[in-house]
Amino acid sequence: MYQNETDFNLSQSRYEAVPMAKTFLSQVFSWMFLALSISAVTAYYFGTDESLRSYLFGETGITGLGWIVTLAPFGFVLLMSLGFQRLSVNAITLLFAAFAILMGMSLSFILVVYTAGSVFLTFAVTAGMFGIMAITGYTTQIDLSKFGSLMMMGLIGIIIASLVNMFMRSSGLDYIISFLGVVIFTGLTAYDVQKLKRIGAGVQTGAESTRKLAIMGAMTLYLDFINLFLFLLRFLGNRK
Repeated sequence: MYQNETDFNLSQSRYEAVPMAKTFLSQVFSWMFLALSISAVTAYYFGTDESLRSYLFGETGITGLGWIVTLAPFGFVLLMSLGFQRLSVNAITLLFAAFAILMGMSLSFILVVYTAGSVFLTFAVTAGMFGIMAITGYTTQIDLSKFGSLMMMGLIGIIIASLVNMFMRSSGLDYIISFLGVVIFTGLTAYDVQKLKRIGAGVQTGAESTRKLAIMGAMTLYLDFINLFLFLLRFLGNRK
């Protein structure tokens, strides 16, 4: 029984928030899977077609266009994040699609360096780990905010360590960075899903801002997936 009208309203609000969060997260994951599909197809074509690959990788290494393609996704992330309020939903959608294509082009080197079998195996393992942590983040009643903050601090740490190791070229440090990368992005997956669940509980269904938030959420989970995949590939990938 409800003690008063306030308790009833709070209970009703929680009841209504559940389907809203599910609908929002379904949109987020739909956008994420679409982006992964676009990136996978793009990576396959550029990784297996020598004429396309030559635009990105030459005999002396990465070409000028290759560097642009590699660095451009970071610019897209910043543009979408900083311009979230000003950009229309159509503009953010186009930017997200372009981001997925560029990421696919930059990831095409994977099929050049690693065997196709090990790439598919790593992708399957990544999908399994990502799925488990996504379910954990959605279902757990534990507040992961502090945990997420620790993961973000760890992310900053491995970025700094990676920059340092570019000069040190230490295989031992590279192994530690890879291990920590797997741990951090596994944890961030659960944290980000819980955060998006909370966002989804308070959005307005059908609003333009909700559609934009869904795309931005998809980009966050996309990056979690891709980074987890790349770090796992260092352990599971077989070089040609």
